[in-house]
Order: sequence, then C-alpha cells, then structure tokens
Amino acid sequence: MEKTVIKYRHCGRDVYSFSHLDASYSHRTDDWERQCPICHQTRTFGLLDAPVALPCPFRNGHKVSCAFLIGSIHGPSYLGEWNDTEIHVGLSNSEGLVYNYTLSGVRRDAHGWEQCVCVQLVPPERRDLRESWDSELEQFSVLPEWIPERFSEERAFGSCCYGFALTFINHMRWLDGKASLSRDEFTGRHVLPRMKAVSRYINIYHAILQHGFYIANTPDDM
Repeated sequence: MEKTVIKYRHCGRDVYSFSHLDASYSHRTDDWERQCPICHQTRTFGLLDAPVALPCPFRNGHKVSCAFLIGSIHGPSYLGEWNDTEIHVGLSNSEGLVYNYTLSGVRRDAHGWEQCVCVQLVPPERRDLRESWDSELEQFSVLPEWIPERFSEERAFGSCCYGFALTFINHMRWLDGKASLSRDEFTGRHVLPRMKAVSRYINIYHAILQHGFYIANTPDDM
C-alpha cells in the first residue's frame, strides 16, 4: 500500500483517488486526471474543496519508540476488521527493536514491522520512562512466563502475544503509579478506534485500485 490517497470534494461528494504524483500511477492520461468521476466534467475547486493527502494509518514500527504495534505477516491489507487472518502484536523499545511473543519464545525483531498500526505509549518528553522502558522490557522478556513451551497454553486462553504486550504495559503503568487496564479497556481505548479507521482506509484503497476512484456515501467514509 505504497500509493498516496488524496481526497477532494466535487459535485457535493467526497471523492478519493491516488495522487497523480505517484510514479506507478503515471499511466493515467491528463484528461482522466482532470475529470470528475461523478459528472465527467473538468474538475475545478474552491479553496475548501481542493485535494488533500489522506494520512496513511500504517507506520514503520521500528521508527516509533515505546509503542504497541499491530501487524500481519501477510501485509497491512490483511488488517481490516472483516479479515479473519490472525494479527500479531509487539512492543518497540526506544531504539525501534520490536519484542514479540511467538511459538519460538520472545523475538527481538530489527525489521519486519515496517507497515503496521502503532500506538505510542510513552510521550517523547518522558525521558525517564523511556529509559526504564528499555531495561524493564528486556528483563520482562526473559521471564519464564514467556518460554516457547507456554505459547500454546497462552493461546488456548486467547492471550499469547497480546497477553505478553498487555502484561508489560500494565507493569509499566504500575511503575508509573497508574492503574492497570483490562484487556477490554485497552482494546476499546487504543485498538478498536484505530482498527476501524484502518478498515475504512483499506476499503477505500482497494476500491481505487479496482475502479480508479472511490466516492464516499456517508460522512463516516473517512
């Protein structure tokens, strides 16, 4: 999902397409670029209707420090709400190394999380917490709870990688004098809102791939 999605308003509707600046999309003709897909007339814009780039919900997790990361081994297109593919989660340290609990135990990935959903949990100004995050995460990752043999057991209880991440997050909240979050609380506050936005973005992106544009039906379509 490398193309830039733009949004503009024409004929009273929000329209999405790929930016003509994308080299991979340069085969489109100039006439097509200037036409509105609704009225098929040359597009003209007022100041408030001009095209703007839609922020991509996927980021390089190795460049987002002290964050909760959500990814898929099949790529970001498989992170939509309707997809049954199992997602994987991890935690980045301040250097961008991603700790994640797998069948082989806790992995420390220097790459592989370049397109994921990121929830940064430590503000940049909290230097004290960022420094302790790294040391605590390394110590936490070698606890006997996270040995390979226990992965299947944790998965049976619906935990495994998510349980690893949330248990550590609550450990850091305790060190910071904050109350723990239940799985439902953390998911509702940090995960579901982002995944809904991701699903809408993927839906729009795939529609543009298929038709060359996407016309929003409701204000909720981004």
